[in-house]
Amino acid sequence: MKITPVGTLMIAAAATALWLSPARSDEATRLVPPPAIDMPLAKAPATATAVLAGGCFWGLEGMFEHVAGVKSVRSGYAGGAGATAHYEIVGSGLTGHAESVEIKYDPARISYGKLLQIYFSVAHDPTQLNRQSPDSGTQYRSTIFALNADQAKLATAYIAQLNKAHAFDKPVVTTVETGKAFYPAEGYHQNFLKLNPDYPYIVVNDMPKIAALKKVFPALYAPTPVG
Repeated sequence: MKITPVGTLMIAAAATALWLSPARSDEATRLVPPPAIDMPLAKAPATATAVLAGGCFWGLEGMFEHVAGVKSVRSGYAGGAGATAHYEIVGSGLTGHAESVEIKYDPARISYGKLLQIYFSVAHDPTQLNRQSPDSGTQYRSTIFALNADQAKLATAYIAQLNKAHAFDKPVVTTVETGKAFYPAEGYHQNFLKLNPDYPYIVVNDMPKIAALKKVFPALYAPTPVG
């Protein structure tokens, strides 16, 4: 996913063929089992946070905005330093950052483990290393940025569970990183899918994620996105 923020976002002609190449393998849309261990639902409405990375943040943001119980989603960067949390620098693949989303959700309505089940089932292909077709580089890696010890324990155990069960035809390569801050992306990236549903990259690579959410998790699909 490459864009140039000059007034309005424009498609680079040389990249069009790449953007329109198939972006999701058969691995990427399947109902995987829920985590064997999960955090219990809260007894009262509250706000909890999850930070996930798995390819271009446009699609992750747009898809999770349709999950019931999610309050807000922001695109951004995690894994590197604040000084390098800028799109043009992150695009080098040398900053340690991954394009990520910060998900604010109600833990009385949806659990952290359920968000991870959605993430592994329909949000991206967790068997692709340092890429989500057609985007490649460490900035597109599959990573769960755990914000506390409980999240790290659950995420690590869940990855091991999926690999042991051979939930995918190839090993899950998703990593768990801790102690990494989230930095919001530039304003022109926020709500990009919602504001540009006909953008060619979105149509080919990201709208299928929303369709998969509706198909695989109908009880959790919210027709109207939050935000």
